[in-house]
Amino acid sequence: MTSPPNDSTERLARLGWLDALRGIAALVVVFDHSSYSFLPEFRRELMPEFNTSRYGIMVFFLVSGYIIPASLERRGCVRTFWIGRVFRIYPLCVAAVGAVLVLSLLGVAELRTGSSGLSAGMVALAHLTLFQELLGTPNLLLVLWTLSYEMAFYLLVVALFTVRRHQRSAPIAMTLASLAAVSVAAGITLPASALSDAVGTGRLIVLTAIALTAAICCTSASSPRLRVFGGGLGGALALVLVLFNGTVPVWEGLVILAAMFLGTAVHRAEHGRSSWWYAACTAAVVVACSVGSAYGHGDGDHFTRRAWITAFLLAVLTFGVGLALRHRRVPRLLIGLGTISYSVYLLHPILLTVSDGTIGRWRQNSPVLEVAFFAVLLPLCALSYQYVEAPGQAWGRKLARSFPGRPRPRPRPRDPGPGRGGTDDIRCALPGNICPRLCPSVPSRSLTVRRVWLLFSARQSRRCPDGHARARGASRSGCRRAAPFGGCRSTTAHRVGCGRPGAPLDARVARGSPAHRGQRRRAARRSAGPAQPRSRVRPPGGGRAGPALDRPGRAARLRQAAGRRGPRRHGGPLRRGLLRRTAAHGHRRAALRRRDRGPRLHLR
Repeated sequence: MTSPPNDSTERLARLGWLDALRGIAALVVVFDHSSYSFLPEFRRELMPEFNTSRYGIMVFFLVSGYIIPASLERRGCVRTFWIGRVFRIYPLCVAAVGAVLVLSLLGVAELRTGSSGLSAGMVALAHLTLFQELLGTPNLLLVLWTLSYEMAFYLLVVALFTVRRHQRSAPIAMTLASLAAVSVAAGITLPASALSDAVGTGRLIVLTAIALTAAICCTSASSPRLRVFGGGLGGALALVLVLFNGTVPVWEGLVILAAMFLGTAVHRAEHGRSSWWYAACTAAVVVACSVGSAYGHGDGDHFTRRAWITAFLLAVLTFGVGLALRHRRVPRLLIGLGTISYSVYLLHPILLTVSDGTIGRWRQNSPVLEVAFFAVLLPLCALSYQYVEAPGQAWGRKLARSFPGRPRPRPRPRDPGPGRGGTDDIRCALPGNICPRLCPSVPSRSLTVRRVWLLFSARQSRRCPDGHARARGASRSGCRRAAPFGGCRSTTAHRVGCGRPGAPLDARVARGSPAHRGQRRRAARRSAGPAQPRSRVRPPGGGRAGPALDRPGRAARLRQAAGRRGPRRHGGPLRRGLLRRTAAHGHRRAALRRRDRGPRLHLR
């Protein structure tokens, strides 16, 4: 199961449809496990047709693939990513394992130790790496096996990020799914935990702990070579454990990773970094290879291909429906369930263990006990979220702020979108809702429109000596110099599109748009002062009646609005743009000049 999304970044713009999917998946997983105790007859009839457990975890994996790489790229720092993951996963996981140990000492719950013969220290070290499922170690909690695949996915994503190949999620998803189909077609089968049997479980646990620690430390370092080395080490460790030491078949481990990278490909298509048809082709390849792998694998003792295929197809369909309805309003109940889904996932096995140890498992269906189980579980999960998960996330955010990590590389000069500076998010006023790059207010409509806008904005924008991107027309000599419509006059209220909080709307619209022309007119009116009554007296020398002679003309008002004093032949970009647009109306410009100069006096 995937943990809920990253702490601070997701809270700024929470995705309700992802919360709804997590809440539904958590309830399905709880129903699957609780049906052993309270609905045994119904489970025997349902399981051959529909594997509810696989359905829930596949939805979780798709959601995790959608949000985790985006969180890493948004942070731009591997160190803060690992800090967020550690403080998101470990606090509740440690609390749940501790509760199981206490209940086992009291004789209320039974501890899952298996027959591995490992010491308590080795079991604890394996669980500390979260790779216990891929290290041949029995899980202290039944549901912890999915966290091993989550950790493998984290290492692969970080490895791709360090070598700058994180944008290629779709080819990676198709490659992993194709390898799964090839492994089934070639008849490649490995026994469960084959590498542990060859090397030794204890030795493999120690080697994995050392390699994982080195990978995390190197990817968090400041040296590019160390980051690349750590990423390669972590990615190789994840692939080796998934392929050669998993408890599920090789093809299913590859399908799990392919499903997570499929979620990443969908996220990139939604945010305009790839096309939708490419994401659709990726989904078709992943679904076809996964279904073919399950069908070729056949039925087993605890596996029916019909149930697995149905669960996988319904999981992909559920994710697609949630994606299609992402702009609809999501009920608060589902959002709340998604918020506490991690607690629901980790705590329901503990409550089931207590129930089995006290009232036992029923041989007949008991819907009343099933409902009572949910009624006890959900309030308990809400409390655990409030007193365990939320404080852990707060500590992680505080630690991440104290270690800011490596700054993100500066992008190419472009016009920053609204809200790029932080708190003062401004609704985008660009024509046609075209918004550059990662504008949170209005997403870009298509990849072609995005590319066209980026090319346009790269020509229009420049940077001041302080490093702030500024819109066309800003002063070339400095960020705080006077510029059209006001420059960056202070450090707290930056203007002219430099991307800092407090930038006004008139500095963030596209030049030449209707909104931009309206702002120029309003600026001209403000600079000219209150309106004066029109003069009915015909000026000397003839001509039509116009405004009072002491009122400045349109060209003078525009010069005042642009911060210019007196005529300039070679002015700034805004001046040149005004002259170009005025040149189309030569007669109007000549009339304005004659009016500004006033009547000519012919002395004889």
